[in-house]
Amino acid sequence: QVHLVESGGGLVQAGGSLRLSCVVSRNIFIYYEMGWYRQAPGKQRDLVARITTDGYTNYADSVKGRFTISRDNTKNTVYLQMNTLQPEDTAVYYCNTFPASYGWRQGTQVTVSS
Repeated sequence: QVHLVESGGGLVQAGGSLRLSCVVSRNIFIYYEMGWYRQAPGKQRDLVARITTDGYTNYADSVKGRFTISRDNTKNTVYLQMNTLQPEDTAVYYCNTFPASYGWRQGTQVTVSS
């Protein structure tokens, strides 16, 4: 059974920070590049950031310099540190492999108020 569980979302004011976590099945975590995605209301789901098994990272232009993706190999967990949040960052955030290979879970809601 594939395990992808996102957490850490919430309501924050513009300029604030949140850290998202995603616990991943070990058999997936150790072999796959992982990504954080987001979907705002009425929009498609987009890749926000990704990280290879070796720790190399890549970001969407809209979040460069504000978001940091990381992974803890001892905890099978991928993180997304989000700083200087803006209202346009409001979305449901999901984790999955990159490219996405597994069904989307419920995600975690991030709401940024102005």
